[in-house]
Amino acid sequence: MAVFQSLEDARAYFEGDRFALENGVVIESLSEDRCVCSLALTDRHSNAEGGVMGGAIFTLIDLAFAAAANNVHRPTVAQQVSMNFLSGTRGARLTATASCRKDGRTSCVYNVDVTDDLGRDIAQAVITGFKIPPKG
Repeated sequence: MAVFQSLEDARAYFEGDRFALENGVVIESLSEDRCVCSLALTDRHSNAEGGVMGGAIFTLIDLAFAAAANNVHRPTVAQQVSMNFLSGTRGARLTATASCRKDGRTSCVYNVDVTDDLGRDIAQAVITGFKIPPKG
């Protein structure tokens, strides 16, 4: 059963994730085993070479994972991340799709794939999450 009652509930909870939201990351959809987030690219996301800053891509990946994992068990935090940059984007928008691969008792594993609006594969990540036990 999902922790968040609706997409609006999830968005309200993640208003506290100010870095991601102030940099334009939006939670587009959320289910019990998947989350989709997007990022409309602007000049603020550029690196010195004119490409997209790796940190902007990682921030998109991180929020997609966080929303998906915390919809199953809250709180869950990233414990380990393995990320590959696959190609530079030529598009104007990035989309990250987080999918649950393993939902264990104390940990979980998610794959997160990032594409641009031109259909290019931009990055991929595998994230192991730690489910923080309830207090008490």
